[in-house]
Amino acid sequence: MADPRGFLTTRRRELPADRPVAVRLLDWREVHAHRAGHPDDVALVRRQAGRCMDCGIPFCHSGCPLGNEMPAWNDLAWRGQWADACDRLHATNNFPEVTGRICPAPCEAACVLGINGEPLTIRNVEVAVAEEAFDRGLLAPQVPERLSGHTVAVVGSGPAGLACAQQLTRAGHTVVVHERADRAGGLLRYGIPEFKLEKRVLDRRLAQMAAEGTRFRTGVDVGVDVTGAQLRARYDAVVLATGSTVPRDLPVDGRDLRGVEQAMTYLPQANRAAVGDTVPDQLVATGLDVVVVGGGDTGADCLGTALRQGARSVTQVEILPTPPTERPADQPWPTYPRVLRTASAHEEGGERVWATSTVRFLDDGAGAVRAVEVEDVEQVAGRFVPVAGTRRELPADLVLLALGFTGAEPGALLDELGVARGPRGALERDDDYATTTPGVFVAGDAGRGQSLVVWAIAEGRAAAAAVDRFLSGSTALPAPVRASTVAMGVRDGAGTR
Repeated sequence: MADPRGFLTTRRRELPADRPVAVRLLDWREVHAHRAGHPDDVALVRRQAGRCMDCGIPFCHSGCPLGNEMPAWNDLAWRGQWADACDRLHATNNFPEVTGRICPAPCEAACVLGINGEPLTIRNVEVAVAEEAFDRGLLAPQVPERLSGHTVAVVGSGPAGLACAQQLTRAGHTVVVHERADRAGGLLRYGIPEFKLEKRVLDRRLAQMAAEGTRFRTGVDVGVDVTGAQLRARYDAVVLATGSTVPRDLPVDGRDLRGVEQAMTYLPQANRAAVGDTVPDQLVATGLDVVVVGGGDTGADCLGTALRQGARSVTQVEILPTPPTERPADQPWPTYPRVLRTASAHEEGGERVWATSTVRFLDDGAGAVRAVEVEDVEQVAGRFVPVAGTRRELPADLVLLALGFTGAEPGALLDELGVARGPRGALERDDDYATTTPGVFVAGDAGRGQSLVVWAIAEGRAAAAAVDRFLSGSTALPAPVRASTVAMGVRDGAGTR
């Protein structure tokens, strides 16, 4: 592998023999998968769905911004009425096969069964219904009966952009999705590892969208290859769904050392390589001591990826204290509690270090990182205070910063369209997703800030309703949330989904 920066050659030094290389016998296949049509899996899902009860007032809805009708499709799945379950599931969610795999399921935290026991595993039933629907041929493309004559440009092909595009296409508008990467999917494709979301799942849905009439223009950097003025001239409406892509940095001594990288530099490269792409100068963890700074989902994705690449060791560092294993008294049902959550990657190996702050990155004498200096911290009056005498070094040949994102990318496009970034980096819009520029709308993380995939889909659907109303005066499309709707707090410091 070409390595003009000398990253790999300078890092392959001799390390103590008592620090064995981490687990190597891991592949890139999806860790958890429902086997559509398999009698054992179908029976298990139906038994789980049968735990759903007539709550009178089912609180699972309160946890889901999409307004998913969980009791309805749970009941239909329990009865084995897969076609009807599929219809009820897709009535509120464009991509249940995605949310059923990667959403942290705030609906489960609000399940009535969770008051005094284990909640229903709603997410598992959701992905099972979606997979059975595909397997049984129940998801034919929904081609509109007639075209409206209106055109819409969607910039960004993450979950918000895709949901918006599908809704508008089905309403009869001609929609073109612009994506600067070589393939559509955004974060779903290049941010989430294959072992959590195989890209065949995404490609299957993209094929459905293309068959419905949605057009995709990949490899197009809007603002560079196409100007904002050209977009406004060609299309009747423009939807910015570019995500929150500016990574949060860690300005400590040694940040500029070779081997200290952003997680979203490392993960897209690994995701490309996992599907067979050639990635020049790829950052790989093979044989290295890896430290991941940030304890959230993105950090866990880095951990699982480094293990698969054969890292010598992987340590995930989080500044917050270890969460409790049970719901705290100050986070009562049906709120989403902050409890210890273990991803599949954590079960595979590596070490998690809590209540630990990164002090600086240490130089090996040749301009590369050799260790991370850390210290324990405790919270005092809402501030993190160092614990005396706890400073120590964590061996590190590769450091990955998984600290979340600070907003939408600035650039010429925003200036050309007259869209401003707010003080927290999100694009400014009103409660109906419209900017001050007529015909220009903002959906998803670009306007909300870093959030969950389920919120991105909900905002994409709602923005589509606003665009449809702007173009044709129609109120036919559902709008599950407003731009100002407040999430139930399902966030963490490093890339929540």
